[in-house]
Amino acid sequence: MQGRLLIFSAPSGSGKSTIVQYLMQEHPEFNLAFSISATSRPPRGMEQNGVEYFFISPQEFKEKIENDEFLEYEEVYQDRFYGTLKSQVERQLEAGQNVVFDVDVKGGCNIKEFYGDRAMSIFIQPPSVDELRRRLVARATDDAEQIERRLAKAEEEMSYAPRFDKILVNDDLETAKAEAVSLLRSFLTPNL
Repeated sequence: MQGRLLIFSAPSGSGKSTIVQYLMQEHPEFNLAFSISATSRPPRGMEQNGVEYFFISPQEFKEKIENDEFLEYEEVYQDRFYGTLKSQVERQLEAGQNVVFDVDVKGGCNIKEFYGDRAMSIFIQPPSVDELRRRLVARATDDAEQIERRLAKAEEEMSYAPRFDKILVNDDLETAKAEAVSLLRSFLTPNL
């Protein structure tokens, strides 16, 4: 049976990665597999082509853009691209995997638009901008200027929330995890 698609987007510090990792590790019954993105950057450390990313040249990436081979892509810096290949997602779906996307809000909206009812888009939202600020400060990974940039971006990203199928407010992590399991169970039940 063909798989389905699960799109997760959120402002930085909302707990998205924590929730996605929990679902991937603790719920094998959902048969979840990450979408493997393509990038024009070279491999780092022990990264392998086709495992962490598909590593392709900037020129090849541009050709694939021209040929409409991406569901979504972004040029982060000049000639430094990241994107999701339609062909890779189709291979994973045909293998029966339920493909998980951990993407920015624009990419999430593009994937949802392309796949329609085969995809469920979930926006993970912090309870408030003040709480998001507290979490970013507590993480201690960014300086004050970076935190302010992330917060400004978060406010823009939160304006996209109504375009998602579900909004999951991460006020309490354990409650948010349980709600995520419930959402996936109801969406994937016909496929389980």
